[in-house]
Amino acid sequence: MDGVEIGLWVTGGMFLLVVLGMRVAFAAAFAGVVGLIWIFWEKKSYDPEQFGWALTVAVKTAGQVPHGKVASQALSLIPTFILIGYLAYYAGLTRALFEAAKRWIAWVPGGLAVSTVFATAGFAAVSGASVATAAVFARIAIPEMLKIGYDKRFAAGVVAAGGTLASLIPPSAILVIYAIIVEQDVGKLLLAGFIPGMFSAIVYAALIIGLALVLPNFGPPVRGFTWRQRFAALPPALPIVAVVVIIIFFVYNPFGGDAWGTPTEGGAIGAFIVFLMAVFRGMRLKELKDALVETAKLSIMIFSIIWGVLIYVRFLGFADLPNAFADWITSLHYSPMLILVCILLAYAVLGMFMDAIGMLLLTLPVVYPAVMALNGGETVAAADSAFGMSGTMCAIWFGILVVKMAEFCLITPPIGLNCFVVAGVRPDLSVQDVFRGVTPFFIADAVTIALLVTFPWIVLWLPSLA
Repeated sequence: MDGVEIGLWVTGGMFLLVVLGMRVAFAAAFAGVVGLIWIFWEKKSYDPEQFGWALTVAVKTAGQVPHGKVASQALSLIPTFILIGYLAYYAGLTRALFEAAKRWIAWVPGGLAVSTVFATAGFAAVSGASVATAAVFARIAIPEMLKIGYDKRFAAGVVAAGGTLASLIPPSAILVIYAIIVEQDVGKLLLAGFIPGMFSAIVYAALIIGLALVLPNFGPPVRGFTWRQRFAALPPALPIVAVVVIIIFFVYNPFGGDAWGTPTEGGAIGAFIVFLMAVFRGMRLKELKDALVETAKLSIMIFSIIWGVLIYVRFLGFADLPNAFADWITSLHYSPMLILVCILLAYAVLGMFMDAIGMLLLTLPVVYPAVMALNGGETVAAADSAFGMSGTMCAIWFGILVVKMAEFCLITPPIGLNCFVVAGVRPDLSVQDVFRGVTPFFIADAVTIALLVTFPWIVLWLPSLA
């Protein structure tokens, strides 16, 4: 049995463990260690006396992975981005943002739901975590929508779907993880996520307005705010805009020349600025402690998944499964675009059984080389490529597509994490209620993904300027 066959058996076993309920981090680490033992023992022709040697080498190889790969400056972005979101919540910036969106937008059909979508998009611009966004707005927006007569299931669905926007709109923890796994520029990927993220918010808003126009008594508009009240709501929400502008300016110098700093430094500065705002607004020591503890919990969860999956990725390298999969994909007699669509559909199915971060970490080491090979390689010029873009631009485009698929998976049953979070925050809602409420947003996400595939310039325009 060669390395590729071992890789397929171990990968199948790992997915079986995940389906049976084992956490992705543990399933991936276990599969990686077992696979490494198998690979090394196979090199000794399964000699019983050499099993101890294979075990020792496998454990040493796996043990070097967590520190060697995770001790990366780029990964320090993740806790700083998450901390920004929690500090903004405890500073009261999220409620101010929602109030401003309500006064300016709620007059349209389905206006309060539309306001919630744009408020979550605004909060996503200072929070890298979809789960945190969904949890925050489940407390703020759902009571407001229920108060004026929204169906509780749809109100929950709006919050769960709106929370997914944090996956694309920078700063985004998932985009950072993608950039590290595929070794692409973090700054350009974060920049690329801005327009698709806002585009997704606009599609969500259009869906809500359409439903409000078609269905009677659905999402009544909220009127009665004067222009003075609208302008009065802007100053409390401006700090979020200021933080976003500072981070973007720091990472990507809009005046030309070298960047003012790295994305890591930009995230740290953003967290410090929000901390000062929170202190100025009267944040107490207990609230600071809660923000730090919640940040630590979410960061540890993400890093645990990364550690486990990287051990599995090291095994894949020894098994040579990524190259074999890339060769198989390029040998298919179908158009590259059709194959890409099939890959995205496979992500939609896989996301029903796995969390977003784990799904990307497990699949990208195999799928990413195949997509690059479909386009003509990582160094291909746009004129010679299958998708009409250079290798670098293809990596960015594919990254936004798979992260959008990860957004989709955050609300698909039975594992849709955002739906569980909303149900957990709201005792009056069951998980089934939330899943029913997000159903219309599946259509909106499908439309968004189709447009991003058809018109790549939506993704690539901003990074092409960097």
